[in-house]
This record gives sequence, C-alpha cells and structure tokens, in this order.
Amino acid sequence: MLGVMEVKEPRLEIEYCTRCRWLPRATWMAQELLTTFEAELGEVALVPGTNGVFEVRLDGESVWSRRTDAAFTDAAELKRLIRDRIAPEHHLGHSELPSDG
Repeated sequence: MLGVMEVKEPRLEIEYCTRCRWLPRATWMAQELLTTFEAELGEVALVPGTNGVFEVRLDGESVWSRRTDAAFTDAAELKRLIRDRIAPEHHLGHSELPSDG
C-alpha cells in the first residue's frame, strides 16, 4: 500500500498554460529557483493550466502572475520576490546588482 506523501514547505507552484506551450518556460524557471533556493524551498510543483495562465505561487499565495503583468518577468526579479518572502538574508549575487541604464 502506498503511503501519503508529506508536502514539504515552503511549496512553490508554477502554473503554466499548456495550450501556449509554456512548459519549457515553467521548467526553466523552476530550475532557476531550485538552484538559487535549494536549501530554502521544500518543493516545486509544475501545474498544467489553460487560458494563458502563468502564475507563481508560494504556499498558495500568488507571488507573480501574467494576468496582472502584461509581460513576463525575468528570473532575477522573480528570485528577489521569492527571496523577500522565504529568506530575506539570502544574497542573490549578480542578480542584486543595479542595472545600468
């Protein structure tokens, strides 16, 4: 008999539109976040969706959504948003440097 899997926290979900073919973008973003927060994240889940959805949630709370931002955010901005919620002391290296221009 299979046991119930324990959900580790914090849980990050990336919901992506299958019709828009955004699985590669979702897996790339998951890789970026897992690499940056390997000790801080308990779990990252990819959630198939429709209707142009691309949303990142942390423990069920929306961190970033394409519905509210017309353009996709970059990995550095998403890392800052996640860091501010789960590990404010975590330095993000070159992602923290101000951009020129």
